[in-house]
Amino acid sequence: MRIRLFSTARYLKHENPLGLPRSNAPPQMPRMQRGLPEKRSIEDVRKVIAVSSAKGGVGKSTIAVNLALCFARMGYRSGVLDTDIFGPSIPTLLNLRGEPRLSSENRLIPLSNYGVKSMSMGYLVHEEAPVVWRGLLVMKALQQLLHDVDWGGLDILVLDLPPGTGDTQLTITQQVKLDGAVIVSTPQDIALKDAVKGIKMFEKVNVPILGMVQNMSIFICPHCKQATHIFGSDGVSRDGASE
Repeated sequence: MRIRLFSTARYLKHENPLGLPRSNAPPQMPRMQRGLPEKRSIEDVRKVIAVSSAKGGVGKSTIAVNLALCFARMGYRSGVLDTDIFGPSIPTLLNLRGEPRLSSENRLIPLSNYGVKSMSMGYLVHEEAPVVWRGLLVMKALQQLLHDVDWGGLDILVLDLPPGTGDTQLTITQQVKLDGAVIVSTPQDIALKDAVKGIKMFEKVNVPILGMVQNMSIFICPHCKQATHIFGSDGVSRDGASE
């Protein structure tokens, strides 16, 4: 293994934004002759589950990490991939920092904690440095995170998707073989409306919905122990059933 030296100033190229050493031309995503890009599996990963919310601030990344931790406790080899290029949360949630090393094949080696392997843009840039990139650079970086990581054999990889239903979500759903998606929302209508949009996006690309999580649904007072439904109590069950 070799230390990976990352520098946005040195490697700011559309075809290789993460600056991985190349002995030849960078790999291109395979495409069919017509229509959408051809879906492909993530190497050395048996199952891939996407965790999405379409709405920011609902605790999606926390749910994604907890899912990966639960899989690890059940005896599965699990990992989590942070696909949010602009606002990565996985390093903080897993209490990890530092640059990944490179394998002998010049692929990123995941960082591990609590029995879970992880990869994130947060490991590749300083935690206070913004990623000020345009769309093409972001998409190429995402493809490298998806296909240039040496997972070393996983039973389940959890993808932590960024908020929204834009380029990142479409790239993943159209180019990666997903075994299912989990939708995260809070009970109030303003979050549920976006969650429904996320469900419809996965339906359009034929990705099965494994379930819907209602997060932040209850507050238990630390003093009197009374439970209060601050944002409502049945939003996800109501709107999820209608879909």
